Amino acid sequence: MPLLSLSLPLPPSFCPRRVVVVGSTGSGKTTLAADIARILGLPHIEQDALYWGPGWEEPPRELFRQKLEQVLAGGEWVVDGNYSHQRDLTWGQAQALVWLDYGLGVIWWRLLRRTLARTRSREVLWGTNIETWRGSFFSRDSLFFYAIQSRRRFHKTFPAALASPEYAHLQAFRLRTPAEGERFLAELENLNRELHEL
Repeated sequence: MPLLSLSLPLPPSFCPRRVVVVGSTGSGKTTLAADIARILGLPHIEQDALYWGPGWEEPPRELFRQKLEQVLAGGEWVVDGNYSHQRDLTWGQAQALVWLDYGLGVIWWRLLRRTLARTRSREVLWGTNIETWRGSFFSRDSLFFYAIQSRRRFHKTFPAALASPEYAHLQAFRLRTPAEGERFLAELENLNRELHEL
């Protein structure tokens, strides 16, 4: 199924109960997914929260898969994250996919604001983890470098995956600007309100 254009309104009957949100680091996946979940009245699942252990420890792949299978078993959810080795679970079960394909300038600015806020406040993330100045800006694992690499990779892998038969069932939306993201949410909220008023 081709990626649907936001130049047209969302389909009148669009009210998915399983949604996956993907995109580069810093694009706003978690925020958008939480907004979609709120509008549709669905649980929000953040894959990073399931994945990262204390000290940024990465779990065995099978253990992460088991955790993800358990939380998806409820049958209705909005999940965010790009873990390709679990794509058959998330994309395979989802009814709709939203790809935040924002420009690199937007992504870097959002990532910078988020990182500065987190390092200053020493916000605890997913257990006992915190972002540090050194890790965020001066490390080989810096999210700023990762954002460039992942965005380039997603431009190749996402369209190819969405064109494959195993994901042909998805209604997919490629949002290229924050304004399109806001319009998507506004239209979704209006549709959901109209459906509940029937």
